[in-house]
Amino acid sequence: MILGYWDIRRRAHAIRLLLAYTDSYYEGKKYTMGDAPDYDRSQWLDEKFKLGLDFPNLPYLIDGAHKIILCYIARKHNLCGETEEEMIHVDLLENQAMDASNQLTRVCYSPDFERLKPAYLESIPGEMKLYSQFLGKRPWFAGEKITCLDFLAYDILDLHCIFEPKSLDAFPNLKEFVARFEGLKKISAYTKSSRFLPGPLFLKIAFWGNK
Repeated sequence: MILGYWDIRRRAHAIRLLLAYTDSYYEGKKYTMGDAPDYDRSQWLDEKFKLGLDFPNLPYLIDGAHKIILCYIARKHNLCGETEEEMIHVDLLENQAMDASNQLTRVCYSPDFERLKPAYLESIPGEMKLYSQFLGKRPWFAGEKITCLDFLAYDILDLHCIFEPKSLDAFPNLKEFVARFEGLKKISAYTKSSRFLPGPLFLKIAFWGNK
């Protein structure tokens, strides 16, 4: 398998974690953006339409004849939920996680970052409360067993803790979830390995998390 993305953490982080957890061997193809003022993207653009992807974009995952991403890996390893209730939980929080990621990303890439940051910081407790209520007393977000949803949720929670270290202070169950996830043997081994990419979080054109 080949996982292609920029040489940053952001949208590929949950995928890399899932690949590590499932012992999936893959080649990491990392593209580098040029420096200011041009922020050259030719490393990616020169290959974009030569990979045989139906919808060329980053990140991409190529597995033989299959050109797919997170859900494919999850289905392959039975990590999409087993019961109807678990699968509904996966669908619900997957969309929520994507919205939360996009909201923070827009703030961090905005030229008005310093003006937008205080309002976003004020919104974090309300956002985290939703995750806390959804998780409840379950060990994992979909139920008793880990699913792909937990990789997405962890990514969002961890990102917010980097942005604001006190993000989870009022939510013990979320802090316990993060500790439980990071304590998984394969996740712990991955984060201590040379393959782990702690940062930068965003591309060079971002106004926060670009280093």
